[in-house]
Amino acid sequence: MNQALFTANNLWMMLCIALVFIMHLGFSLLEIGLTRQKNTINILFKNFFIICSGLILYYLIGFNLMYPGDFNGWLGLSGIGLELPENGLTEAYAEGGYTYWTDFLFQGMFAATAATIVSGAVAERIKIGAFMIFSIIYVGIIYPISGSWLWGGGFLSDFGFYDFAGSTLVHSVGGWAALMAVIFLGPRIGKFKGKKIFAIPGHNIPLAATGVFLLWFGWFGFNGGSVLSAETSSTSLVLVTTSLAAAAGGLGACISSFMVFRNFDVTMFMNGVLGGLVGITAGADLMSPLEAICIGLIAGLIIVLAVKLMDILRVDDPVGAIPVHLCCGIWGTLAVGIFGSIASLNQLFIQFASVMTIGGFCCLSACIILIPLKKVYGLRVSAKHEVEGLDIHEHGMDAYADFGLNQH
Repeated sequence: MNQALFTANNLWMMLCIALVFIMHLGFSLLEIGLTRQKNTINILFKNFFIICSGLILYYLIGFNLMYPGDFNGWLGLSGIGLELPENGLTEAYAEGGYTYWTDFLFQGMFAATAATIVSGAVAERIKIGAFMIFSIIYVGIIYPISGSWLWGGGFLSDFGFYDFAGSTLVHSVGGWAALMAVIFLGPRIGKFKGKKIFAIPGHNIPLAATGVFLLWFGWFGFNGGSVLSAETSSTSLVLVTTSLAAAAGGLGACISSFMVFRNFDVTMFMNGVLGGLVGITAGADLMSPLEAICIGLIAGLIIVLAVKLMDILRVDDPVGAIPVHLCCGIWGTLAVGIFGSIASLNQLFIQFASVMTIGGFCCLSACIILIPLKKVYGLRVSAKHEVEGLDIHEHGMDAYADFGLNQH
């Protein structure tokens, strides 16, 4: 490999790092827009904390947990902090796709995403301290351990599991934790009264829509960078399948929500786009354009059905993080065994078994963190603080000061 190609590969990966970083802005705006004005500062604070603490934790322990080198396939740690290997800045590292430093930063951006998914699901009622403790442990330890099982050369890699960019290893890892946290927290005040379900609309849908477009934009780096080089044929196919699945997911949710609710709900449309993106992430490099559209359409339908099911089960997720990241993450992972170049009944079984293995590990881990946290510190803010808003009581400020403190 010549120096020019090595440089081009590394530059592409660094651009993808920037694109994935922008996704954190997208998550912030989406969560803000779909929740109430009185909790805006709280959501911004959580998103800043996630990316800042996530990068430090990934430097200290996460990267070496996720990529421990030779290990038993279940758990390994190659050291604390980062130490540049002899070939780390040369073409001999990562088959000339990128340098060691680029490798760390790209993977670190992924790590923080798992906690961001939880942030949206538990919005408007979790104590900020409880969330910070949970995210530190989950991002610092649980996410990299599960990632090591496949991407670090662990037992799921030997088993034949396939997850190109993280429908399971990123999105459903965050989704399982979100589900557990929401169950422990319970619904927001006023969401369910008896058998009735009450919508709690977000305060700024244009902000939420901006967030979705930023996430779609960032997904070009999320999936495109997962090629791990600028190799032209693979990268261009991944960008096409990613875009088509997103578009199909939006249309699928739009049509499905009209059939179920008899209206054109833009929030369903937006979450359908995200569901399509999550769904294609496991097999973006394996699918034809038509198969990507099929995966996206089904993901859009899943979004609507999952939202309806969550209402029936009295599970309150203000931003739809669980339908998007958990339900569509599972679907996208299973789709690798149904569509694409490695589809087979045996592959479908491998995908299913791997999803259940990681799901069980994540649910158990989340419970181990949440149960003592709930007993010792408490998870949920008081009813008074929840009604009046977390911005004032948890942070002592208001996001829209010019509008007055009493307008929430």
